[in-house]
Amino acid sequence: MKILCVSDHIDPLVYSPSIKTRFADVDLVLSAGDLPLSYYDFIMSTLNKPLLFVFGNHNLRYMSLYTGSSDAFFRARVGGRRIEDYLPTGAMHVGSRMRREKSLLVAGLGGSAWYNGGENQYKEFHIALRIAKLMPRLLFNKLRFGRYLDILLTHAPPLGIHDHNDPCHRGFKAFLWFMRTFKPRYLIHGHTHLYSASAVRSTRYDETTIINAYDHVVIDMED
Repeated sequence: MKILCVSDHIDPLVYSPSIKTRFADVDLVLSAGDLPLSYYDFIMSTLNKPLLFVFGNHNLRYMSLYTGSSDAFFRARVGGRRIEDYLPTGAMHVGSRMRREKSLLVAGLGGSAWYNGGENQYKEFHIALRIAKLMPRLLFNKLRFGRYLDILLTHAPPLGIHDHNDPCHRGFKAFLWFMRTFKPRYLIHGHTHLYSASAVRSTRYDETTIINAYDHVVIDMED
């Protein structure tokens, strides 16, 4: 199975008339955030493949529609329409959720480290709580499918892997514990930009391959 992963920057190799031929063999698209939802619609409508995404710390205008906030619910009810009618893209949001897609078990944890109190920023304690909410489904996966998870889709990287020292781009320590405990095959993240061909995009930690999806990268998962 081939997966197109995107994050943080509208890549001219993806946002192109040749996308259909360049990525003809892709089965699934994953986004690690900080991209406009219209970009997802272009990718989905052109490739005709499902797309799963998390929100980062930018491009958050429509995030409340996907997180079930009371404000979004109020607007939907007052308009006399379902909440789904307000969603600006057909892509599937997996932030703090689990989804089985094309036989893959995918969970998402969006957002970045807390640095100025903005939307979708978290401290380690909050990330630990979000992981705890996923644990019942992870345990169910282990009983039902023999594994906890295939892919953890995040925006921020793990602490000490592909992250930076500044408060905004610091990774989460909780992701290290998550990988040691639940052993996903991949952790796919964005948030830290890659500006040269020599920049490290892929790193191995315990039994997990961590991949920075900045711009785009295609991974080939064996069955």
